[in-house]
Amino acid sequence: MKLFIVACLKDNQEDVQQLLIQANIGIFSITDMIGFKQNNGANLLENWFASGDEQFDSMFVFSFTTSKNVDNCMRLIEEFNTKSQSQFPIRAFVVPVEKSI
Repeated sequence: MKLFIVACLKDNQEDVQQLLIQANIGIFSITDMIGFKQNNGANLLENWFASGDEQFDSMFVFSFTTSKNVDNCMRLIEEFNTKSQSQFPIRAFVVPVEKSI
């Protein structure tokens, strides 16, 4: 079992949901977040409360799924990113689950 995490702009929510469904990941959770991007390279500790220049409505998608489904979805996301050429591509991460009950 793997914990699959996808981060994207909220504008891509429907695209991400379709990619998950195509990869046979039918159960997932979504949480909203606000992302900040600072272009001045300042010390992170001096800007702890995210007083960045730009603010983006983003989301995280979480799912516990199989390695096969993760591989399928990663491939689909990579294809999507290549076609869209977005400045803000969809990001995906895989975390192994060592134990569960």
